[in-house]
Amino acid sequence: MDTESMEQAVERINRLRDQIRHHDRLYYQLASPEITDQQYDALLSELIELERRHPELVTPDSPTQRVAGAPIDGFRTVTHTIPMISIDNTYSEGEVAAFDLRVRKALEEDQPLYICEPKIDGVSLSLRYENGLLVTAATRGDGDRGDDVTGNARTIRDIPLRLEFLPDLMRDSSGSHWTGPATVPEVVEVRGEVFLTRQQFAAINQQQEELGLEVYANPRNTAAGTLKQLDPSVVRRRGLKFLPHGQGVIEGFTFTSYRQWLAFLRACGFGVSPYVQAAADLEQVHQYIRHFSTVRKDLPYDTDGVVIKVDSFAQREELGSTARAPRWCIAFKYQPEQAESELVRVVFQVGKTGTITPVAEFDPPVFISGTHVYRASLHNFDEIGRKDIRLHDRVIIQKAGEVIPYVVGSVPVKRPPHAELIHPPSACPSCQGPVLQDGGFVRCTNPACPAQLLERIRFFGGRDQMDIHHLGPSVIEQLVSTGAIRTIADLYRLRKEQVMALPRMGERSAENLIAGIEESKNRGLARLLAGLGILHVGINTAEDIAAAFPTREALTAASEDDLQRVPGVGEVVSKSLYRFLHQQHGAELLAELESLGVSTRAVNAATGTGPLTGQLLVVTGTLEKYTRSQIKALIERHGGKMSETVKKGVNYLVVGADAGSKLEKARQLGIPILDEAALEKLIQ
Repeated sequence: MDTESMEQAVERINRLRDQIRHHDRLYYQLASPEITDQQYDALLSELIELERRHPELVTPDSPTQRVAGAPIDGFRTVTHTIPMISIDNTYSEGEVAAFDLRVRKALEEDQPLYICEPKIDGVSLSLRYENGLLVTAATRGDGDRGDDVTGNARTIRDIPLRLEFLPDLMRDSSGSHWTGPATVPEVVEVRGEVFLTRQQFAAINQQQEELGLEVYANPRNTAAGTLKQLDPSVVRRRGLKFLPHGQGVIEGFTFTSYRQWLAFLRACGFGVSPYVQAAADLEQVHQYIRHFSTVRKDLPYDTDGVVIKVDSFAQREELGSTARAPRWCIAFKYQPEQAESELVRVVFQVGKTGTITPVAEFDPPVFISGTHVYRASLHNFDEIGRKDIRLHDRVIIQKAGEVIPYVVGSVPVKRPPHAELIHPPSACPSCQGPVLQDGGFVRCTNPACPAQLLERIRFFGGRDQMDIHHLGPSVIEQLVSTGAIRTIADLYRLRKEQVMALPRMGERSAENLIAGIEESKNRGLARLLAGLGILHVGINTAEDIAAAFPTREALTAASEDDLQRVPGVGEVVSKSLYRFLHQQHGAELLAELESLGVSTRAVNAATGTGPLTGQLLVVTGTLEKYTRSQIKALIERHGGKMSETVKKGVNYLVVGADAGSKLEKARQLGIPILDEAALEKLIQ
């Protein structure tokens, strides 16, 4: 490599890194992107390729270091220089008043300025920066020692890989700005919460269901488990978020107040909660607690309370700490909304991979967080035993993140004499075939189980997969129960006469279904892979794989290492896919589908034309009928484009449950607001 070309590579790499950091800042901190996702991906792809050709130019703070990483063998232990101690909790405003009295008494009746902020229901993380570079990310652990999860933390977009003052972030919405030194201190430890938004948690659970895996109980535990994943590519795909709230060791500058610390974090590119508010006295603290109780349900993430802190660091030093918690702050926690009912029935659902899930049914139904709840998953049989839940018990029902209902536990003092233990099924409830006990899970081992086939067909024909029109649940049940289809491939052998022979299926309905099946043959390799129920392969991963290996032949010829090099595909996914492609069942199924006319080649998803041509839409909240990728596909299929930001030029805002700040901004800008039904009516 001659000097001139190397200089050109260095110059281009530096320019690309600056551009990508600039667009990251606009997207994640300012919510005002200037370029499309495709343009961003093109910049990142060019940087990845340049660094691949010049590995000696890769630096720890390069944006490419977020993209993936080698699987981790395990986590080493990190000792916190300053322990990460807990905060005292309270559930009453009276105890908050007692806290205020103790603080003022210790400060000799000086009235401190308090800072109130949301208590995010997440996982504590400490980030250590040296000379501006992120060098360590550690979990709280036992407070003195935690696990080194630096590789996983690097994949979280809200965490800067390098601290530097950014002019467009140095001034906040109130007009105040960073007035400290012009250089970042030599050592900075930023502490905060890692969490999942409700929308992302719902998407993860949907994918778990589609892959035949157990759904997760709540966003906090899922975030904790994600942060401890050994494969950083899995962490990246799950979309963890981070918000800072405290500090550890600082060398090179002395901060005087929490407000000054937040201004520093904001100036360096961290997101800071917009709900942080100063309170001059106890009455203003109480006002914040009461007001935030009405706001918190509209936030995109879970909060379980409010943290009240003394602003002045000098006063904090004077107040000190106990062995367990600081004396200068307290957490007020809201009581979760719960309801009580009788567990009248436990039914067993069989998933497409044979996993049998116990589901509780209640009578009477309960009303929690705006909806009636009739049933809830009991997850597995270990969980039932741990919570000591029995049939006919009075049970407490709550919603994880005020979204997904679950059984908190039983009320033993109200247990009736006829309460019964809940036993795992000794045979599959669908086929009566043998079952396998695997820890707390029970699985049907019969590959010909009708319930498994029914779920596999339902999944295969779903919107995110082959999108087979007119293939509804009742039709699938009839096709399976009559023996018209015994495998996925049998769908493509169906004749109109077979469908017409089903109950309540006329000629027109049969023609529509056959046409829908025929149309699905051209969905392409990505949709096909996503529909086959390959463990850990959802639609997003399938699209990445099909882009890298656009034919069945190319995909089959790829080694595990080849598959693992695809961005977003780690060791776990590559093993699962390779095993499917090279086992007899998977190889024969793909070949059979191809022989029946199903395309096993990748297709380029071009934006369609229709009623939304030239229209820009933003989607916010949790939708009832569509996942994020499904609504995006629907909009693009009818000519529209999706944006993540509410701004001038957006034609419509599509809203679901728990719509947040985007809804208010759309109202301010006069943007028309649609629910799912109104959007469907518009495109029809």
